[in-house]
Amino acid sequence: MKKILIAAAAAAMLLSVAQAESHAGHAKHWDYSKSGPATWGEVSKTCAIGKSQSPVDIVTTATTKLEDGNALTLNEDVKTTAKVIDNGHSIKVTPKKGGSITLKGGDFDLLQFHFHGKSEHTVNGKPYDMVAHMVHQNPKTKQLAVVAVFFKEGKKNPILDTIISAVGKEDVTLNPKDLLPADTAHYYHYVGSLTTPPCSENVEWYLMKEPAEASKEQIEAFRKYYLDNERPVQKLNDRKIQAN
Repeated sequence: MKKILIAAAAAAMLLSVAQAESHAGHAKHWDYSKSGPATWGEVSKTCAIGKSQSPVDIVTTATTKLEDGNALTLNEDVKTTAKVIDNGHSIKVTPKKGGSITLKGGDFDLLQFHFHGKSEHTVNGKPYDMVAHMVHQNPKTKQLAVVAVFFKEGKKNPILDTIISAVGKEDVTLNPKDLLPADTAHYYHYVGSLTTPPCSENVEWYLMKEPAEASKEQIEAFRKYYLDNERPVQKLNDRKIQAN
């Protein structure tokens, strides 16, 4: 009987350790409601104590001139196939072979782009109707750079129809360049963070000044998935937003 009790106790201990290891291996849940932005510091301390967080409000009268070393070159014109998913936080598109951008002498490859039902960054206190975040990474340094494309209600946008009709599919043919507005030479720039946990900093942000257009029906189609998947604007602190 004593041997049985010892064996049972040992089994219980092993189960407890296994459960603890299992929980430790899973990141804490986060979302935009009950486990929303106010609680993200429990997922990553950087979300709560970081001093260079994103998004921010862009006050156009307070911007400074873009420094020469911060100029952006876009090389997004690549016809490719992509996977389109609802990842639980946004509609995410992952190209098999995306384009790239060049900044500060380095090339950053397009990893993925995703959408927010309203823009996270605001301009003079006002959000745009929708935004796409094109996430790039330098393969050598692993630094991230995000190109943000604002959308305003207007004409129907062909690439948005392609994406919204392909959620859950792979090998969707598209060209990331089709997300961009006609004018890509003018933008805002600053250094911030990811807008979702772990809220990692030292992210180069480029926000196109000219918004692209999307029809009312297209905006509503994206918002059927996510209307309020936006992090509130964060303090700018001592950072400056540059513009050209």
